[in-house]
Amino acid sequence: PFRPVKGKLPMPVAHSRVLEAFGSTNQETKARRHGWLLQSREGQPVTAIHHGRVVFSDWLRGFGLVSILDHGDGYLSLYANNQALFHDLGSWVNRGDVIARSGRTSSNEEPTLYFEIRYKGRAQDPATWLKRR
Repeated sequence: PFRPVKGKLPMPVAHSRVLEAFGSTNQETKARRHGWLLQSREGQPVTAIHHGRVVFSDWLRGFGLVSILDHGDGYLSLYANNQALFHDLGSWVNRGDVIARSGRTSSNEEPTLYFEIRYKGRAQDPATWLKRR
């Protein structure tokens, strides 16, 4: 189950820092962020934060290559701005499995990973879910 691991989940990219936090304003669109924009290196492994099933694995306008995992009980995690995706729709992944390689979008000069956690469609602040060294 997902809920009992609240505050204990790993970061989706190792040795990263939060560039733009949950609730901050996206500089390009002026919209409020529903997740984190994380610093990464181009091609850096992006790992699943928890066991789940891939429910989306494709390009999405504004997000680039995106992978979305369903962790059950209404919980989803979203990983965007990738240069490569490694699992097809319907695939099962385990915590720590490499699901993508981070990249850059046309709006970001630096490589980043955009990451969200959702519960029943509502964005959750990753700070309450992820363990940050």
